[in-house]
Amino acid sequence: MHARADARTQPLRLRPWDGLAAAFAFLTIVPVPAVAASADLSAGAAWFPVVGAAIGALAGGVRVLSGLAVGATAATVLAMIALVIVTGALHQDGLADTADGLGARGGRVRRLEVMRDSSTGVFGTFALIAWALLLVATVASFDAESALRALVVACALARWAALVHAAATSPARSDGLGAALRVGRVALVVATLLAVIAALAICGLAPGAAAIGASAVVAALSVVFARRTLGGRTGDTLGATVAIAEVAVCVVLLGVWQG
Repeated sequence: MHARADARTQPLRLRPWDGLAAAFAFLTIVPVPAVAASADLSAGAAWFPVVGAAIGALAGGVRVLSGLAVGATAATVLAMIALVIVTGALHQDGLADTADGLGARGGRVRRLEVMRDSSTGVFGTFALIAWALLLVATVASFDAESALRALVVACALARWAALVHAAATSPARSDGLGAALRVGRVALVVATLLAVIAALAICGLAPGAAAIGASAVVAALSVVFARRTLGGRTGDTLGATVAIAEVAVCVVLLGVWQG
């Protein structure tokens, strides 16, 4: 009897690769083993770019395959839908809430209250429409192979940008996803190496460097915004950073490849 009680009180032992599963559990709706999903979110931080690349590969695959039947524009819309569904609209929700908070009149407390409201206001709706239009217009301009490469790199770098955002800001609240994600130095270095290698290997030296620069700019601006307007990061600002970085990388790659 005592042995059984001791077994129940023993902490679950996580395998090294459970950090990857924890990242999948947080960033996607993909089901993962319960033990891995229970891992500390921060344990999966280093894997964020890898999970992002997988998300981009899924969306890019939809763009390539459906494009054979319905054309580039409709295929891009389907790819965007796949991107939103596989992530559970996590980042789009953050973008909308952050935009509503930015548009709210009042100080830090008022903005945080608006961002916690489950309803979407005018600014949030506008931000979502702008994000969708920019993503579709940009990715539809690529050929199938370039669209796949752009989405893989954009989604990987966007999750890296969120890690930079988290590492450079303090939580604006004591609870929520913003407080739960703590990015250590080792995890950030590993994630940075993975994201940079992916961008340069998939896009080439100059386009990859431009994509990295675009995501870095988004990360830096998001840090400044969060510090000045909210006093720190929240789960919503992390999501907004991902969504904006995705579009920014795609737009920059379009300019470089067509330049």
